[in-house]
Amino acid sequence: KLCKLLLKIKSQTTKEFVIPISLVERCWCRSTLNTVPQRSIKELKFLHTPNCPFQVIAKLKSNREVCINPETKWLQQYLKNAINNAQCENKQ
Repeated sequence: KLCKLLLKIKSQTTKEFVIPISLVERCWCRSTLNTVPQRSIKELKFLHTPNCPFQVIAKLKSNREVCINPETKWLQQYLKNAINNAQCENKQ
């Protein structure tokens, strides 16, 4: 069950300051994985930058970081649950 999977969500946004163009145009995720064992994930990071598609980076228990395809079914369901939980907490 996804609720049992403990993940930290960090939403990172770009700060508004001048960065060389070569750094701005680089995307963190050049390729993504469709399958990552959920039990091995320690933390998820969501990156949204102007020049790159939505990126999901998983930090594994081995401290290795991998990019996950944002269209993966379990990740889509996880995001829906996280949004619903956040909305419920805001109503209280």
